[in-house]
Amino acid sequence: MTEIPVEYRSKQPPMAKDAKIYVAGHRGMVGSAIVRELERQGYTNIITRTHKELDLTRQEAVEAFFAQEKPEYVFLAAAKVGGIVANQEALADFMYDNMTAWKNGVKKFEFLGSSCIYPRMAPQPMKESCLLTSELEKTNEAYALAKISGLKYCEFLNRQYGTDYISVMPTNLYGPNDNYHPTHSHVTHSHVLPALIRRFHEAKEQNLPYVTCWGDGSPLREFLYVDDLANLCVFLMNNYSGNETVNAGTGKELTIKELTEKVAKIVGYNGEIRWDPSKPNGTPRKLLDVSKSKAMGWEPKTSLDEGIRLTYHDFLTNPMRAER
Repeated sequence: MTEIPVEYRSKQPPMAKDAKIYVAGHRGMVGSAIVRELERQGYTNIITRTHKELDLTRQEAVEAFFAQEKPEYVFLAAAKVGGIVANQEALADFMYDNMTAWKNGVKKFEFLGSSCIYPRMAPQPMKESCLLTSELEKTNEAYALAKISGLKYCEFLNRQYGTDYISVMPTNLYGPNDNYHPTHSHVTHSHVLPALIRRFHEAKEQNLPYVTCWGDGSPLREFLYVDDLANLCVFLMNNYSGNETVNAGTGKELTIKELTEKVAKIVGYNGEIRWDPSKPNGTPRKLLDVSKSKAMGWEPKTSLDEGIRLTYHDFLTNPMRAER
């Protein structure tokens, strides 16, 4: 195994297999993958709560939970999804969860964000250091600000109180438990891959002669299989300490046209793929610089083709997700 550079090494030993680990958001795509990965690695004391059991926006309930359970490690994969207003309201929630963890003596806390935190015109591929160097993309500014506030608050707690809080910023994710809602496969949409799976599956079922996609298919995008992200999250919890976030990606990109053709082939749709150039393309390129995780000896294991096959299998065998 690659020796981790001294500036990134964890301040404390890896998690014990029986350590009390709280995964917030365990029903979501990322949270469920983290639980799967922890179980795969032999961790035996994983705590979860549904939203009904614990509303993370309720201060008193969160304080009572942390005081009673005293988790040693926390993965904050809970996400508030619901448009700009909900995302603006979430800003305080993220910061409050971080503070509650500190007050209750959590050994290590991992905050999960999104690559949308980086400036709209950030140099490609985007390094962790480009955060807050220029303006954000206006269409997801509220969500990006909420995530930036959470990760910066982790940094400030580290500096003021000597905590060991870290953050991870994934690229576009896909995999089991994704949202297959039938959107217009708009390339700026983070759920473009599952949306394509559903559209091509339904086109195949209905024997449609063609499927029309937005734009001209030229934008470049990067995709990371969610179980690979979960593997990185556990790896970082055990091996990394630092105030700067860590990018989670593959370092590889492909055009939306290439992605669309891959999905159609794997799903088994043989009709025509048409493009509507009157619709927007979105940002021409969004690629993360993954040299930091690579320097620590971590790389993703799942190829895009294999990941799409696994995700399509999830779509076919998980009716609740297919109905969303």
